[in-house]
Amino acid sequence: MSEAEHVPVAGTTSVRRSRDVPLLVERARTGDPRAVARLITLVENGDALLPAVAAALAPYAGQAQVVGLTGSPGVGKSTTTNELVRVLRANGHRVGVLAVDPSSPFTGGAILGDRVRMQDHATDPGVYIRSMSSRGHLGGLAAATPQAVRVLEGAGCDVVLVETVGVGQAEVEVASLADTTLVLLAPGMGDAIQAVKAGILEIADVFVVNKADRDGVDATVRDIQGMIALGERGPGQWRPQVVRSVAARGEGIDDIAAAIDKHRGWLVEHGELRRRQEARAAAEIEAIALGTLRARIGSLRDGTELTTLATRVAEGATDPYTAAEELLAQLAR
Repeated sequence: MSEAEHVPVAGTTSVRRSRDVPLLVERARTGDPRAVARLITLVENGDALLPAVAAALAPYAGQAQVVGLTGSPGVGKSTTTNELVRVLRANGHRVGVLAVDPSSPFTGGAILGDRVRMQDHATDPGVYIRSMSSRGHLGGLAAATPQAVRVLEGAGCDVVLVETVGVGQAEVEVASLADTTLVLLAPGMGDAIQAVKAGILEIADVFVVNKADRDGVDATVRDIQGMIALGERGPGQWRPQVVRSVAARGEGIDDIAAAIDKHRGWLVEHGELRRRQEARAAAEIEAIALGTLRARIGSLRDGTELTTLATRVAEGATDPYTAAEELLAQLAR
């Protein structure tokens, strides 16, 4: 289902440029990659049609298993993602991949390197691969990633893999988006020490020690298992799995898939899946509301209200907290 390789169909041009949301959703439901691409483009651009797109996709929310992959650059996230797609397709799953790439600070574009690494699946109609520019958004994801996941759910993907940028220890946002989060590590990169730091331990449902053919893999696994043992867990709480792999040779990928399935079973059994989905929805609502507020505040800069309040604060006629309350009151009106 990769839009770059799919055979052209009638009405391609109209779909690529269409602003007919019901038509786009209908075509996306049939697996038309151009309709999916168009919907994600509308999402990425923050188009005025975005509320209509979200409303049309709402009935299909929560139907896909969302798996996040994060880790430092060079640990093999894209190779692991590529091999996971292979295993998932062999098991009959329809797979969507959102690979978030670093963006240029000058143009805002992404190099799309992750898609280049996944060309094995470019002609598979059961796979949709989309590279997304982070556009300066911190946390390892793009701001549009949550809504892009909804598009892929609407397109009938029952598993969505979300690969983060790979910029370091701050990539914890993926945990709020994914049902299952994989943290990839590699021997000899200091990752065992990095994993002990705040944030990384808390987000990992499965640790994947990739490049397990390197020296030092046993020590890395031992360090991670020791770190997990130090974590406080109540009865019945999930204990992160540790899996070894050599993704470049396709080794250990079945074990990763089995760990994901095991975690999925635990989520369902303990009601955690619904809790995570509701937390994800709450984060989306909050982000949209804050974005709307920022836009309204920005529009106030074109008027006199904010300028008047700023002048009064600068003159000492009022304090910034009182001024902020007045600004919020004006926004409410």
